[in-house]
Amino acid sequence: MTRVIHTGDTHIGYQQYNAPDRRRDFLEAFRQVVDDAIADDVDAVVHAGDLFHDRRPGLVDLQGTVSILRTLSDAGIPFLAVVGNHEGKRDAQWLDLFADLGLATRLDERPHVIDDVAFYGLDFVPRSRREDLTYEFTPVPETADHAALVSHGLFEPFAHADWDTDRLLTESTVDFNAVLLGDNHTPDTAEVQDTWVTYCGSTERASASEREARGYNIVEFDDEVAIRRRGLDGTREFVFVDVKLSPGEGSDRVQERVRQYDLEDAVVIVTIEGDGDPITPATTEELAIDRGALIARVNDRRELPDEAEDVSVSFADPDAAVRKRVRELGLSDAARSIDETVRNDDLPASNVRDTVESRVRGLLEDDRAAFDPAADREPTDDDVTTVADAMGQDDESEPGMDANASTTDDGTESAADARSSGATGESDPAAEPQASATDDESDPPADDDRSEPAEDAPDASLGDFA
Repeated sequence: MTRVIHTGDTHIGYQQYNAPDRRRDFLEAFRQVVDDAIADDVDAVVHAGDLFHDRRPGLVDLQGTVSILRTLSDAGIPFLAVVGNHEGKRDAQWLDLFADLGLATRLDERPHVIDDVAFYGLDFVPRSRREDLTYEFTPVPETADHAALVSHGLFEPFAHADWDTDRLLTESTVDFNAVLLGDNHTPDTAEVQDTWVTYCGSTERASASEREARGYNIVEFDDEVAIRRRGLDGTREFVFVDVKLSPGEGSDRVQERVRQYDLEDAVVIVTIEGDGDPITPATTEELAIDRGALIARVNDRRELPDEAEDVSVSFADPDAAVRKRVRELGLSDAARSIDETVRNDDLPASNVRDTVESRVRGLLEDDRAAFDPAADREPTDDDVTTVADAMGQDDESEPGMDANASTTDDGTESAADARSSGATGESDPAAEPQASATDDESDPPADDDRSEPAEDAPDASLGDFA
């Protein structure tokens, strides 16, 4: 029997909520997985992509990762992995560096045999390139009784899927017994064409929507494939305080609920629903911090009516005005992407700067043509207005827009974040597909955030989305 740990989406280097402690948490979660692997004496650790949160991890994160992988190597346990969309570069990957150091094996179309299992790899492939995938793999060696494919992407039949699993299994030149996946942070398992397809989930909560405990999979290859889930006990505690306010209830009720929890060193997410009075998020967040919370966020999901109902006031729709102006400008694909990012209500205000920086930097690397003017428009056209001109005109003629509101991860409001900037966010660059998987050189569509990486370009002055 061959027994491996299937993990992924460790996102090392993610400074969630702009908190250094959270950045350390992601590295420590990976360390816990490796410690478990050594304690259980598994045959291998298989990583399904997004080891790092960014294609340019910091030196401290790199040093920490090398140290952890060296501990695993010293224990005689191989580390097998593929490249995810967050860390992918067109040139050599960080995984290649770890392979050169003897600390990892980058899986590809060739089998890497552990005991009686042949492991294959398929890096993240942008959606625009998948039509030309051939799924050609080297035959399974006679010494192997099982074959497993490790990949990164959103595969059917799971949520948010955009990758055809049936086609992969039908056209593959190898009959896989299991497909071990990363990218979807929710663990799940399904059977497709008599093949077990499974997500291990992430090792840390990358957003407040990920309420379930974090962990990884134990996969056993014997007469049949067996997959079981194991939780990570040492990750940072998230305390979810859900409050449904009745008419007449407000901040006092919210704070009463918050006081019912042990918040020491926890990330506290307060979600408010119901029909109660308006509340001040900053007051509740300060209470949680005073009670020992590391981070506190308030998400008021209610649509509260205006207090002065006897006054009838109508305002022009600012979003409609912006959309009209964007259509008139003939913006490049890059400018449209930045505009969408800045006006994304679901993006924490504290992450906007890093998000824009990441988008610009990624486009500089991936597709500089994205900065070209829109089709059929030339920079000399009289009706093309620069962004600076547009902003000036908006100030004079467009309805006013209030930019003081602040939201945090998954829409939670934060008074503190409204006064700060620069939280590290979550990027969506894509990894270069391996030569065996595709020969297509077409550009990814403009509406596909998971664009293909390019060679490193100089850093833009504007990091990655959360």
